[in-house]
Amino acid sequence: MKYFIAAVLTLCSITLFAQKTKSQKSMAQFVEGGAAFGSSQGSFSAGYNYIWYLGKAKRIFVGTGVRFTGFYGTNVNFTSAPPALAGKPYSEDTLLAASPGVYAFNAVINIGYQFSKKFQVGFNIDAIGVSFGPAGKPAFISNGVSSAVSAQPTAFNLLLIGNRDMGTLNSEFYLRYGLNNKISIKGAYQFLFTELTTTTNVQTAPRLNDRFRNKASLASVGVAYHF
Repeated sequence: MKYFIAAVLTLCSITLFAQKTKSQKSMAQFVEGGAAFGSSQGSFSAGYNYIWYLGKAKRIFVGTGVRFTGFYGTNVNFTSAPPALAGKPYSEDTLLAASPGVYAFNAVINIGYQFSKKFQVGFNIDAIGVSFGPAGKPAFISNGVSSAVSAQPTAFNLLLIGNRDMGTLNSEFYLRYGLNNKISIKGAYQFLFTELTTTTNVQTAPRLNDRFRNKASLASVGVAYHF
């Protein structure tokens, strides 16, 4: 009898463990879209994400994916982008673009923490990709003198951290809430780098330069569909 009881208890333990393991998902995938808004500029985005849940409790997650981002604005200032020039008022020149359009397709890194089945917090950032968009004739402003030049979005995007970054890169600190098993909504602070390259080195001092960057801080909302 005791062997029978022991066998039943063992079988129950195995069943409960299997159910628990099954309920603790180790991966997830979803598509999402959203829009972000700021002062005289904004963006829209759409992408695919694949994430892995780590640890015994499956709370921490890391992931990757792809994202398309479109940027638009009115009278947007792009300042000298290279790290030797950026952030230094005495060495920065400006491109003033009346209505820029910059579009980027990038690979994404995603990390975060899941507090509950419905609620998670995370950070994502573009890592590498390409940009495109219409060529334009922004005003190049140096020492108070303005002249029209030709420029278009920087073609290659690469995450190198801070002013060393190249091209157009999107990043978000976000909160996500699951409405059900398939649909979630997201609120985020979006920090978006966009970059234009002129056809020639229009800046000549303190060094030659053809790259100019805008840094936009935007409020973002989005919705996702989970497979």
